[in-house]
Amino acid sequence: MEEVVTLQLEAPLALVTLNRPKSLNALNSEVYRQLIAILRRVEGMDDIKAVILTGAGDKAFAAGADIAQMVHEDSMAARRLSGLCHEAAGLLENMRQVTIAAVNGYALGGGCELTLACDIRIAAEQARFALPEVTLGIIPGGGGTQRLARLIGAGRAKEMIFTGDQIDAQEAWRIGLVNHVVPKEDLLEACRTLGKKIASRASYAVYLAKTAINSSQEIDLKNGAQREMDLMGLAFATHDKQEGMEAFLARRPPEFQDF
Repeated sequence: MEEVVTLQLEAPLALVTLNRPKSLNALNSEVYRQLIAILRRVEGMDDIKAVILTGAGDKAFAAGADIAQMVHEDSMAARRLSGLCHEAAGLLENMRQVTIAAVNGYALGGGCELTLACDIRIAAEQARFALPEVTLGIIPGGGGTQRLARLIGAGRAKEMIFTGDQIDAQEAWRIGLVNHVVPKEDLLEACRTLGKKIASRASYAVYLAKTAINSSQEIDLKNGAQREMDLMGLAFATHDKQEGMEAFLARRPPEFQDF
């Protein structure tokens, strides 16, 4: 079986690469299945604290769905493909590790949707983003209609989706779609530096904070605050809470152990 997604372990980091550079890392069922399998495997690794997702080659993170696969599919097949998109995106969004999208080029359609599901997005200067599905007579099917509006607001999201137009990295940064824009040659190093910084923190506490933030997108403020209180109490039951506070008082670096 062709390896269309690769995994490189660099504890405390994992580098996951969409690996179809000749087709600009176009996404099909097999890509999603391999990505899902790799993310599930990585989630079980206690020594991995952050996952960097990128695309192979110089041109694209992922230039959307593989239209050659989709053109002959019926509505049920399309729904199955959408389900795979959502499963992969759900893992990126909710896995206990922090996920960082290293956007090295075009992030279109499903490629853009995978970046939206990551916790943090860092883009190379020549990266471009779009959800162009309406130009093909369909709509985004991997969470684009849901996550994009939550990130940049409904008005901007509607304009991007209704027109299918591309935006460049600087515009993506201006509207809050990406966290940082860096020169292409510095992209992976910037992601590794940020990933290692996060990995030096209390990983279970980071995961609890991630859970609380994700919850805030789905529930009202009152229930979100209750969820935060519950997770705060859970953090106080961990070894890392004790270690972090004792290290602070002793003015020494903490040695975190949980997860």
